[in-house]
Amino acid sequence: MIRRIVGIETEFGITSVGGEGARSLGPDEIARYLFRPVVERWRSSNVFLENGSRLYLDVGSHPEYATAECDGLRQLVAHDRAGERIVDELAQHAEQSLAAEGIDAKVYLFKNNTDTVGNSYGCHENYLLDRSTQVRSIATTLLPFLVSRQLICGAGKILPGTPPGSASGTPTTPGGGRDDETRGPAFCFSQRAEHMWDGVSSATTRSRPLINTRDEPHADSTRFRRMHVIVGDSNMIETTTLLKVASTRLVIEMLEAGIALRPMAVAHPVRAIREISRDLTGSRPIGLTDGTTMSALEIQREFLAAVHRYLDAGGWARDDRPDVERCVALWERVLDAIETGDHDSIAADIDWAAKLRLFRQVQAKTGVNLDHPRLAQIDLTYHDIRPGRGLHSVLERRGLVSRVVDDAEVERARRTAPETTRAALRGRFITAATEAERDFTVDWVHLKVADGTLPTVALTDPFAHVDPRVDDLIAALGR
Repeated sequence: MIRRIVGIETEFGITSVGGEGARSLGPDEIARYLFRPVVERWRSSNVFLENGSRLYLDVGSHPEYATAECDGLRQLVAHDRAGERIVDELAQHAEQSLAAEGIDAKVYLFKNNTDTVGNSYGCHENYLLDRSTQVRSIATTLLPFLVSRQLICGAGKILPGTPPGSASGTPTTPGGGRDDETRGPAFCFSQRAEHMWDGVSSATTRSRPLINTRDEPHADSTRFRRMHVIVGDSNMIETTTLLKVASTRLVIEMLEAGIALRPMAVAHPVRAIREISRDLTGSRPIGLTDGTTMSALEIQREFLAAVHRYLDAGGWARDDRPDVERCVALWERVLDAIETGDHDSIAADIDWAAKLRLFRQVQAKTGVNLDHPRLAQIDLTYHDIRPGRGLHSVLERRGLVSRVVDDAEVERARRTAPETTRAALRGRFITAATEAERDFTVDWVHLKVADGTLPTVALTDPFAHVDPRVDDLIAALGR
């Protein structure tokens, strides 16, 4: 049985709202309050936690949470949701600290990808590959999938208006076709699509590619590579997260296995990802390098058909096969919904469709246009991670969006590392060193006691969840 390691890194948007007469707090100041308990405990704002995850303050005052290494799809969804609870707990603590100092302010954390002034922050996916895999070769075939993947896992966003005659023009009412003469705002599939500037690159911020090729496996570099995908949206609905990761993992495995695909190399990936995002019909022709065209729907259906062939031939023979089959069925249902325009039929499962339904409901009641502040507020508060306050949270509590895991699984992931990957060893060491009151240093690979009295252990195999060296290290902590 082949196992795979996957992980998600999420950067959260941050802001605060003060009471009447309260002074304004900037992102840097809010972040300091947010990370105060982390710094007090660990003397750093870049730490690994007992559940094997990494939590740190990224550039731009964005809290970032990277899940522990997961080798199961449900496991990954649970650990991704655990990250929301961990950073929200910090936000609640920050509000208490502010109140204790006489500052009336509420802290808001958003699991989205854009702010109100046009900045973008990422949600990165990591897929462990065999060292023999040629990343650039696979990336060429993977790009058409990633360019069009927003149809099945985009988070949705209202774009501002575009000038008449622009190729990016779209209708002012959600769900329609392309109109090059439109000035008004439009609903699109993806938040990240407008902020990607390259197809494949070793950079992450300067050119912001769909696929980052920097060779940084965080493991034995003679055995492993890491596929770093940075084009995806942050997702709120668990089934959207599941579909995003499962579909991509399936396509990567299929390409590694040499499954034949129709040539679909996109001529201009950056232009294509924007054009696809703005066309909710999925039918706009996208130019390919051979001079032909395909629509986003056609590209996705080609990949889906290949995945069916791969699974029928015995691919993904693992314990979570039922989760994969659930994803493939949802994948097909989403493409059918886009083709027929029946977006409400997938609103419980896919973020962009859930958000679009909310917009349409408000528009039907009030008659407001997409540029109305009320819809902008819905667009943002859908991603508020505070339970009972964020719109997704409200929908989830009412049973209006689908789930993959239950609250007990999320709570367990918040406290405990995955038991089937090396994250279990990292989590055990952090817990033991903390209880022994020993200073230590941890990264994705290394476990080290700070005073140098004990040997550093390098965990170069991401699949090794049992290691006598770690047992010996932990036993020696209390001596």
